[in-house]
Order: sequence, then C-alpha cells, then structure tokens
Amino acid sequence: MIAARPVMLQATIRAGRVIVGLILMFGGVLLSVPGIPGPGVLLVVGGLALLGREFHWARRANGWLRRQAARLVGRSDV
Repeated sequence: MIAARPVMLQATIRAGRVIVGLILMFGGVLLSVPGIPGPGVLLVVGGLALLGREFHWARRANGWLRRQAARLVGRSDV
C-alpha cells in the first residue's frame, strides 16, 4: 500500500503547482503580445493545465481554449 503524504508536503506541492501555473500563464500572456516572439499560447495552455489540477475554473478555461483551437484548425483547411 502507498503511504499517505504528510499534510505539509501536500500543501507544499499544491502551492508549488499554483505558483508555477501562474508564472506559466502570465509568461504566456506576455509572450502573446504582438511583437514579442515566443510560444505564448502554449505557455497559457500549460499554465491552465497545471492550475486545472487545483481549480475548476482553470479546467473550464483550458477546455474552452482547446475547443477554440480545434475550431480554428478545422477552419484552416477551407
């Protein structure tokens, strides 16, 4: 059987996920500004995916972004 993680370790992992997710998301938003090269949208999606492990709003936002991307890719064939 797998032993349960100590409460302090769980809190540290959760805080780390939130901090890294926010850094990725805000870095992606910064890189999405026209004129600044970089994988901005990918960082936003990655940040939302990481935040989605902790917050429902992030899971919904990530799903919405993925649906919009799929819609745009579908239209590029036309």
